[in-house]
Amino acid sequence: MLQDRISKGAVIVPAKPAQPLKQQLDRKWLLKLTNVLIGWLVPILIVLTWQIAGVLGLLNPILLPTPLEIWNEFVLLVSTGELISHLGVSSWRALLGFLLGGSLGLAAGIWVGFSYKAERLVDPSLQMLRTLPHLAIAPLFILWFGFGETSKILLIAKGSFFPLYVNTFLGIRSVDNKLFDVARVLQFSRWDLIRRLIIPASLPNIFLGIRLSIGVAWLGLVVAELMGASSGIGYLINDARSFSWTTVVFVGIIVFALVGKFSDSIVKWFENRLLRWQDSYKGADKR
Repeated sequence: MLQDRISKGAVIVPAKPAQPLKQQLDRKWLLKLTNVLIGWLVPILIVLTWQIAGVLGLLNPILLPTPLEIWNEFVLLVSTGELISHLGVSSWRALLGFLLGGSLGLAAGIWVGFSYKAERLVDPSLQMLRTLPHLAIAPLFILWFGFGETSKILLIAKGSFFPLYVNTFLGIRSVDNKLFDVARVLQFSRWDLIRRLIIPASLPNIFLGIRLSIGVAWLGLVVAELMGASSGIGYLINDARSFSWTTVVFVGIIVFALVGKFSDSIVKWFENRLLRWQDSYKGADKR
């Protein structure tokens, strides 16, 4: 058989030996490390430029302190335990508000996504409520529920509800109709239809809704704690503003940014794990 292929002019190319497993893992971790370093490149350049401008006296130290001064304030607040205490309170509020609003948004999105009658009945009202800003709703929540935890958690839940609702609804309605025809041929039950078709096909939109809901939850937390609170990062920022402690204000803002990024990264990690089956476009220059 080999002689027949040679006689016909076929070229035999020896198989390329597979890369050792250790070499593949090293390359994978190197790629991840490179991506992390690229992600931190812009923030590091901004901080360096900011610090140099402050040292050269180009910035007003009261309005815009240097990163080194902000870092020293951060270390002081951590060492006294004040920052950790306020962060714990804020994280608990954000978590409760997100779980309440996000779960209701997910349930409403599934309900409206499955039912055209529910869409006509509920969706117009929800879309109208979605446009109401937090600052307009916060005084009303305080009048109804007071300055306690209830008004803060409900305000956070209100913001967390709509991103997950909208994206879940769109995810269900974006499922290819031909897949439903296949499900009818296979005689899927309603539960099998949800579990094996609707949820997997809608997961990209649902995860997007979760990430947006978490971001809005932190935004709602800031509004809730600035409107009236005796603890939390928002309260810390508001209290520092009244005394013109700009470094403390920056510490609070940076903590919000870092915690928000951390929570988003957790969801993104789960998204990458659960959606490994996706064969989507990753960018022209991805290696």
